[in-house]
Formats: sequence, C-alpha cells, structure tokens
Amino acid sequence: MPVEGWDFSWFDGRATEDRPSWGYSRIMAERMITSSAALDIQTGGGEVLAQVLHAPPVLAATESWPPNIEVAERNLRSLGVSVVEVADHADLPFLAESFDLVVSRHPTVVLWDEIARVLQPGGTYLSQQVGAGTNRELTDFMMGHQPIGKGRSPQRAVTAAEAAGLVVVDLREQALRTVFNDVGAVVYFLRKVLWTVPGFTLEGYRGRLARLHDRIQSEGPFVAHAQRFLIEARRPR
Repeated sequence: MPVEGWDFSWFDGRATEDRPSWGYSRIMAERMITSSAALDIQTGGGEVLAQVLHAPPVLAATESWPPNIEVAERNLRSLGVSVVEVADHADLPFLAESFDLVVSRHPTVVLWDEIARVLQPGGTYLSQQVGAGTNRELTDFMMGHQPIGKGRSPQRAVTAAEAAGLVVVDLREQALRTVFNDVGAVVYFLRKVLWTVPGFTLEGYRGRLARLHDRIQSEGPFVAHAQRFLIEARRPR
C-alpha cells in the first residue's frame, strides 16, 4: 500500500468520501486558462494539478516530502511544471510578485505573508483546505475524546489572509460524509492522512482497531465527516 502522493484509488469499494459541491479542480482549471504565471503550493504527487488542460506559460509547484516529489515530477512532466522541494514552513523560493495565481489543495501549513509576497497586484490565491474537526468521529474513536482546535477554522484563515494584506472574495464551508467499509481502509487512511491520529502505528493501536473491526462487522460501515472550506483571496492592485 504506497503512501506517497494523493492517489486514493486503493479505497475503491472500501471507503468513500463525498466531494465538495464547489468543485475545486474545475475552478482551479478555469483560473489557469487566464493565468500567465501560476504556482501550486504543496502539490503532493501533483495529481490535482495534472488535471489542468490548459497550463499557463509559467507553471511551478512546491512539495516538501521527497517521495512525493518524484511522483509529482512524473505526473506533471507533460505540463512542463517545475517542481521545487520546499519545506512546508519555509519561505517560498520565488521573487516577489512572480505569480498572478497561487493555488493549494489541502495545505498542511499556510504562510499567508509569503503568498501575498509572491502574488502580483491583482493576483489571486485559491485554496481548498481541511477544516477544524475533520473526521473527528474517527479521531475520537481511536484516541478518546479530543478537543477541536481552532487552528484550521475558516474564520482564522480569513483573519490571517487579511492581516497579510489580502482581500477575501469567496469563502465556502461544507461537511462531507466519509464512510469506511472495513478496518483495512481505516489503517490505510491513517497512514496517509497523518494528522487524523498523530503518531498512529498498527502496533500501538491494535486494540482500538480490533474494536473498530468488531463494530463494523456488527453495525455496518463506520461513518465520519470531513470538514472542508474553499477560500479565495486577492492582492489589491
């Protein structure tokens, strides 16, 4: 079960997650058509960016995890994307006002000041992000009740964007039903989406996983809810 990249096809028939109604990939692709220079931050394996049919003349991507970089380079080669290794907390290695479009799907860290710096006046930042309390049902089952932090709240994102000098022009939120049909799907999910149960190991959670298996066998699929929000912000001209 490879954990690099963001290809979730292994879950076919074993787990499902509803998709947000706004269609991030479609909106991003539409923005790319009119862009002259774009940047995808924390591209993962480049799976989402690879769906773009009309790439701008300049297109770059960043990624922090070395195994993902090789996958991204392969997936994005046909688009001529320059994939740059950048730590999630590091400044972006690009000149100020380099891009008229910056995008990011499910970033682990958002450096709003850096985004504002590399955006051209009038440029746009478009991002789909993981909201606070996402899949908390699974987290609580595995770890016991956990408080929901505000670090990933849409309101905090708006405040941070505005503090960096950007103007938020769109904000949408949605809870998405996530269904796990067997405990193997849960294990794979927790190995890929590390923040759901920090420090997860098969050995350390064997007892909880056994309980979850029994519950699925007796009660049916385990249901959680992923929180997502779409934020679009612009740098004033």
